[in-house]
Formats: sequence, C-alpha cells, structure tokens
Amino acid sequence: MIDIDGWVEDKRVKAFHELRASDLTPRTLQAEISSKGYVLIRDLLPRTSVSSVLGNVTQVLSDAGWLLPEHKPQERMADIGAACGDPDPTFKRVYQQVFNLESFHALPHHPALREVMKMMVGEHPLVHPKPIGRLIFPQCERLMTHAHQDYEFMGGDPEFFTVWIPLHDCPVDVGPLRILEGSHRFGVQKHERENLHVPEIPEGAATGDGWVGGHVNAGDVLIFHSLTVHAASPNLSERLRLSLDCRFQDARRVLHPSNLVFAGESGKSWEKTYADWHSEDLMFYWKRIPLMLEPSKAELASLAETAESPSLRARYARMVSQLD
Repeated sequence: MIDIDGWVEDKRVKAFHELRASDLTPRTLQAEISSKGYVLIRDLLPRTSVSSVLGNVTQVLSDAGWLLPEHKPQERMADIGAACGDPDPTFKRVYQQVFNLESFHALPHHPALREVMKMMVGEHPLVHPKPIGRLIFPQCERLMTHAHQDYEFMGGDPEFFTVWIPLHDCPVDVGPLRILEGSHRFGVQKHERENLHVPEIPEGAATGDGWVGGHVNAGDVLIFHSLTVHAASPNLSERLRLSLDCRFQDARRVLHPSNLVFAGESGKSWEKTYADWHSEDLMFYWKRIPLMLEPSKAELASLAETAESPSLRARYARMVSQLD
C-alpha cells in the first residue's frame, strides 16, 4: 500500500536486487529481466554526465520560480507554493522547456547505456525519441504516479523496455520508483480510466511476486519490461525529485508511430524542440533507421479520412504530416 505518511517504514517492500556495471553480461542481464521484470544497474553512467543534465533542468526550474532562491538550483529545494503537475498549464509550459533541452535528449544515447541496450535487444537498439521528464514536487500526494504498465500508454510490440534515470541521488524519502517484481509474466493488467487523468491499476489489484524498492543514485539506471507494474513512492522530502525515463527496443520490432510524433493539439513539433540545439546528430535520427510502423503511414492516411470523429481524423492527419 502507498502511504504518504509511513511508506518508508513499510516492511512489505523488499530491497532491489542490484548488479554492478562492471559485472554485466548479456546472459546476466537477460536472466534478470526474464525472472524479475527489472534490473537495477549501479554506477552505469558517469555522474558528471547526469549532473550536467541536472544543472540544465534545475536552471529552467529556477527561472520558473519553482525553487527557493536562497538555495543553489542543483539543491532542488522546492517552493511548495509553486507546486503543480500535469495537466496544469503552468506545468506544461515549464515542462516543454525541459523537454527542449539538447542534453535531456542526449543522455539516453550515452555510449554506456547503449551498450547495455545492445546486450538486451541485440545489435539494432532503437531509443524512442521522446524521453519523459519527471518533475515531482514534494509532499503532493495528488501528483503521485500510481501503479501502471508502460505498455498501456505506448502500444506497439510489448517487447520494449523503460530506463529510469534519476538526475540526482534519490533516497527512499525523495520518492524513487517501486517495482512489482515478476508482474511482467502476467500480461496486460486492467487499468482504470474513469475520472482519471492518467490510467492506473487500482490499489491492491496488480498481480506479481511482491513490491521491491530502495534508493537509486545518480549514475544508476533502473530498467524494466513494458509489462512490469511500477509506481512512484511518495516524495516526503523538501526537494523536487527529478528524473528522466526513456524507452528502447529492437529496431526490427513493430513500433507504434505515436512514439515518434506529437499527435495532440498542443502545437509541439520537432522543429520547435530542435530550435536551440547546437548539434544535428540526434535530430530526426529515427528517420535514418528502417522501421516497421503499425499502423503504417498508409493506414494512418486512410484513418485521417475515415475515422469516426473529426478530432480523430485531425489527430491521424497530424501524425501523417510529421512522418514525412
């Protein structure tokens, strides 16, 4: 049970099983994911690389007035009066500035992480191009991410993986992720949607072998299967919890095209995202990879003309236009 007043003391949550980056082999990685549904790798990424992204993100948050001005931005001391989260318009505006950061997109492509991806999915890993930033205010139960599976939101081939990367040391009281060990073996689990902004699995309804958790530090990565049930633990500290998650798969597997484009009505575009970047290396990199989209571009074009509602037709048309 998530208990924002006492989760830290919950003895039902076992400690993560962990691997050291120096001990990795394809066999150990695949065995860990197959049996547990996750792998926690200690010290995979250089702290300097992670701290650089943290510095860029916290500068955005400081400029937005989310942090107490008497502290250094990288200390992440929250101005509780500024607390917000998706779908608040203020949150969306600041989040977009974080999403546009070149360093934010570069971190999932770090060579050390890419080597781990190859060990797990083979020589053709595809990093999905839309990493997600988690900007979590403390002491805000309404902003907590509850139990869910990533496949519920991503579609495509379920054989993809999420990488969760904290941008700073994340002790239990700051709210790292929890994993329902073994839950990936039970297929797609029922998510409730009614009156919820984000679908979630009702408390106590998820099937698995038991919850695991613990501290995750800057430089560590937590990787889990798309069907692995996971949730945030409550941020009981005075600091924002900042993390990045990205997804990857074998590029030869089916991919839902929504993972490449901005299908909503927000006006987001890759051109706007790239406007202040200094390098072109990661711009539209997926267009240089032969991908198997489902639905295909031709099927999307047909749906743009035949879908039942005008809003759906417009959504499919936006997707087609961005795949050109």
